[in-house]
Amino acid sequence: MTRPLIGISCYAERADYWIMRDDDVVLLPRTYVDMVLAAGGTPVLLAPVAGGDAAVDVLDGLVVAGGPDVDPARYGQPPGAHTDPPRTERDAADLAALHRALARGVPVLGICRGHQLLNVALGGTLHQHLPDVLGAGAAAAHAAGPGVYAPVDVTTERGTRAAQILGPGPVRVRCHHHQGVDRAGAGLRVSARAGDVVEALEWAEPAGSDTPWVLGVQSHPERDTTDLRLARAVVAAARRARTSGLRPVAVAG
Repeated sequence: MTRPLIGISCYAERADYWIMRDDDVVLLPRTYVDMVLAAGGTPVLLAPVAGGDAAVDVLDGLVVAGGPDVDPARYGQPPGAHTDPPRTERDAADLAALHRALARGVPVLGICRGHQLLNVALGGTLHQHLPDVLGAGAAAAHAAGPGVYAPVDVTTERGTRAAQILGPGPVRVRCHHHQGVDRAGAGLRVSARAGDVVEALEWAEPAGSDTPWVLGVQSHPERDTTDLRLARAVVAAARRARTSGLRPVAVAG
């Protein structure tokens, strides 16, 4: 059986590598590629450039990867004191790919930043710094330190796609984020939480065989090689979409 093509959005950063120092690069942690391969898909890396969303037309699924904060201007707020400098080009490219995937009915898995971007794409807002909302102690579990993906226990909502894939919980996931979902975007519902932190969003229709496959998770499933449930689920949805047809998502605006 042909492996479904799974697009993965990439970073645009300055980095050191080989003999190069402080060079403009398009990059992606290898863990995303390995996750998709292990789940049965063929990864296709999407450069964050204008027009790159055209590649979505040949994809069977889309993973919107993690990374720096979404520009608050995208959801009508000024930047807070702790918000990353904007990656304007990547925001535009990822949003274009996401909207194109939704319009075509391509299954979408948003991871961390990708989860937040899914919410923003559909008119939702973000908390720019969780310590300001939860207090420093509660927020610390979600951002334990640079490069640390700490264990966090989440609980899924009954009857949701997240619950079908992960079970009722508590489910232990790996997290590294200082921002989170505030108001959910149009057509989305919260399907998992860790206390007051939104840990998953999905399409608000009851999860079923004909419901558009749209899921965002605040955690980093690519950082846990022992748990491929989310990756296998999006690859399976991509395979079904290829064989049975796509169901576009109606997105206002």
